[in-house]
Amino acid sequence: MTLSTSSTNLRWHTFNKQHDINHAAVSRILQAANDAIAKHGSFSIVLAGGSTPKAIYALLSQSKADWANWHVFVNDDRCLPVDDDERNSKMVIDVWLSHVSIPKNQFHAIPCELGPVEGAKAYAKTLENVGIFDLVLFGLGEDGHTASLFPGHVVDNSADVVPVFNSPKPPAERVTMSQNRLNNTHEAIFLVTGSGKQEAVNAWRSGEPIPAALITPACGVDVYCYGVNLI
Repeated sequence: MTLSTSSTNLRWHTFNKQHDINHAAVSRILQAANDAIAKHGSFSIVLAGGSTPKAIYALLSQSKADWANWHVFVNDDRCLPVDDDERNSKMVIDVWLSHVSIPKNQFHAIPCELGPVEGAKAYAKTLENVGIFDLVLFGLGEDGHTASLFPGHVVDNSADVVPVFNSPKPPAERVTMSQNRLNNTHEAIFLVTGSGKQEAVNAWRSGEPIPAALITPACGVDVYCYGVNLI
């Protein structure tokens, strides 16, 4: 089922099973990759962290694709040691990238181990010669945050990547792409699962200025939902 909210260019897709949303997301990612590679020879994807997309990355690890032409980025990460289990980059490597043949130098992790300021500077340099992303994946927090864009935090959108201090979720220090850089994409997909996200979804659909509402690329936004009601 797909519902469209034209005023904000949001397209809501509901699924009845976790299996269905996972496989729909994987199918869309693989199709986007095929289309991009056919069009310009490579595919750039920005990954969301957290638990929601983990099963999707596991499915991708079992999929066939032209991995040699994939370039993988992450939209945010936590300022922890490289091998910390709470690092988004480690989860992506463990669940997916260690099982496929994407060249190691085509996975661009945020060097958050440098700290929020230096990590943000380093990742901004990584992105200097990267054009419009082909696809960005987003999660949605119970408070309406996405990436590490949190309620009440002001982000410097003159930069592609910014340090985050005093995160309401531990750890307090993080690095995130700015909303402007995340909006610079040909396709944007939110993955929203679980009844705990209901309040955030209601706020978003009613037009409240939650951080997720900052994501407004020209292509619009597809929101894949399971376990929430679209009232």
